[in-house]
Amino acid sequence: MLAVVLAVVLAVVLAGTPAQAGDHARDHDRARAAVQAGQVLPLAVLLQRVQRRHPGQVLEVELEHDDGRWVYELTLLQPGGRLLKLELDAASGEPLKARRRAAAAASAPGAR
Repeated sequence: MLAVVLAVVLAVVLAGTPAQAGDHARDHDRARAAVQAGQVLPLAVLLQRVQRRHPGQVLEVELEHDDGRWVYELTLLQPGGRLLKLELDAASGEPLKARRRAAAAASAPGAR
């Protein structure tokens, strides 16, 4: 599962324009430095913790540095087709926000 997530993240990074690729490389370097400095949990550790609490397929992972705090933003596809968006403190893994959305087909008018 981790390999799939990393492959998706890498594909997104490589799909950007050359200017964006430079920005992504700098972002990647900042994120790596934060992990090495102990400011951010490694992605593999975080994903193991998330899977224990919120089983599902990881669709997207972002690491943001907002207001002086590192935050992981994850989107999961859970059993039954529900989407779960999580914001987690990147240093501790503690949840900051969680939003659930029903599957698109189930919420569409006329769906059974």
